[in-house]
Amino acid sequence: MIITIDGPAGSGKSTVAKMLSKKLGYTYIDTGAMYRALALKVLNKKIDPDDKEYVLTILENTKIDLQTDPQNNRVFLDGKDVTDLIRTEEIGKTASKIARYPEVRRFLVKIQRELGLKSKNAVLEGRDAGTVIFPDADIKIFLTASPEIRAKRRYDELKKKGLNVIYTEILNQVIERDKIDQTRKDSPLRPAENSKIIDSSNMSIDEVVNKILEIINN
Repeated sequence: MIITIDGPAGSGKSTVAKMLSKKLGYTYIDTGAMYRALALKVLNKKIDPDDKEYVLTILENTKIDLQTDPQNNRVFLDGKDVTDLIRTEEIGKTASKIARYPEVRRFLVKIQRELGLKSKNAVLEGRDAGTVIFPDADIKIFLTASPEIRAKRRYDELKKKGLNVIYTEILNQVIERDKIDQTRKDSPLRPAENSKIIDSSNMSIDEVVNKILEIINN
């Protein structure tokens, strides 16, 4: 069974997908982490993410892989573990920018599809898992929440890490990322056909996971 969970930044899809994978014993595939890994390479090489042609020049010599165990999910860029380096706001913003390019998406979708087919039973989370990577997925979920709630979650997460952040700035970043993701010409963020839409604004992670389990069992 292939299960896809799509949604905007901060909707809780990563946490939900990990927990669901653990409960089902399925492979966990974080498609967004691959875009973040590529964004890290773009920034490390001091490439302007708005310079499409320059961004595309690095694809041929880039290797991105995932350790798909939901108990210990790791992201590798050119053989190096970059899991802890790709979760910054700058990386997220850059990832959204380079995700606008069809060539980048085709490059990563091929890897993501191969991972899903290899594992047979998988939970994929991202922004186009149910629309592009696996349009024939058995279960498609679109997880969302209000921008204010998503910004607050991200704000709390960063504060716990000891970072000095401002809520209004986080909210503006969330809104900007939504706009980039929803208006790109190639694979814009949207619910897949026949997807179940879950608004997690007033739900706990456990409640969301149980809701998805109900959908699977019915």
